[in-house]
Amino acid sequence: MNETIRNPDQVVKPARRTQSKEVRRMQLIDATIESISKHGIRGTTMSTVTEIAGLSLGIVNFHFKSKQNLFEETLLFLAREHHEQWHKGYQDAGLSPRDKLQAIVDAHFHPKIFTRKKLSVWFAFYGEAGRRTIYRTLIEKIDAERFDISIDLCAALAQNEPDCPMPPRQIANLLEALYDGIWLDYLTYPGSYTREMARDHVIAFLASMFP
Repeated sequence: MNETIRNPDQVVKPARRTQSKEVRRMQLIDATIESISKHGIRGTTMSTVTEIAGLSLGIVNFHFKSKQNLFEETLLFLAREHHEQWHKGYQDAGLSPRDKLQAIVDAHFHPKIFTRKKLSVWFAFYGEAGRRTIYRTLIEKIDAERFDISIDLCAALAQNEPDCPMPPRQIANLLEALYDGIWLDYLTYPGSYTREMARDHVIAFLASMFP
């Protein structure tokens, strides 16, 4: 403890170096998202990323050992950002299963998540046939957590709906399909509907299951 007081730089300097490293990594990930949204996976190179980021090739090679490593870290960033959004909403929502399930739905259409730029990157990764299995493996646990929670919430709601037309797992599966389908529709047909309208499509489906 006394040594830390006599040498405050020992505490401050590593924090600054860490912050600088994280800032650079985030710049490169943001630039990768921008590049993929404009040029696709195949058209995105280390050069397009560094040009957008305004950084040197040496910097990107220092933080990410290869283009594939950069792509994987970009996908993980998007998955973790999405996880943080829905998980926070789930925890902050009321105690009822209905409130918690709606919070998960809302998170899929949050302005930070539901942007054409980020959606285009998601589907660019989905479309990579040669590496689709690798990409799915990277985010499988993150998706599985949300799916399992959705099943539990649907099961809790179904207990009060004796005439519920589907089993909870099937409803949760359809929810996942709706998220992806509406994301793709919104990306493919810009201007077809607003973010609120997209969200309301999912809410209408749930209302048909749990009036």
